[in-house]
Amino acid sequence: MEISGKIVQVLAEQNGNGRNGTWRKRDYILETGGNYPKKVALTVRGDKIDQFNMNVGDDVTAGIEIESREYNGRWYTDVKAWKVDKQGTTAAPAQPSNTAAAMPDVTSFSSEEGEDVLPF
Repeated sequence: MEISGKIVQVLAEQNGNGRNGTWRKRDYILETGGNYPKKVALTVRGDKIDQFNMNVGDDVTAGIEIESREYNGRWYTDVKAWKVDKQGTTAAPAQPSNTAAAMPDVTSFSSEEGEDVLPF
């Protein structure tokens, strides 16, 4: 799965020791775009924290994995980022799309002969 949006908050890094050695993680709050923006807490673990190097204001598209687990009768859900692509950093500016030119101009849903032109 993928999610896109802007990083609006970077939380403090957490670390500790577990049965598999030391661990570290950092949470980032991503706000999606659109008419009804949502905030999602993305978790990044280990060396990927340094590799992704996300900061407040970055527009990103993240490959995510959603996982829930039960602890003492309560359920907790993590949204783990395994891949992050930053938008508009080192890439060349996007070329305008010709999608609008390829779409026919539809001002009416019937033809001049009076028959419907809808495909369904």
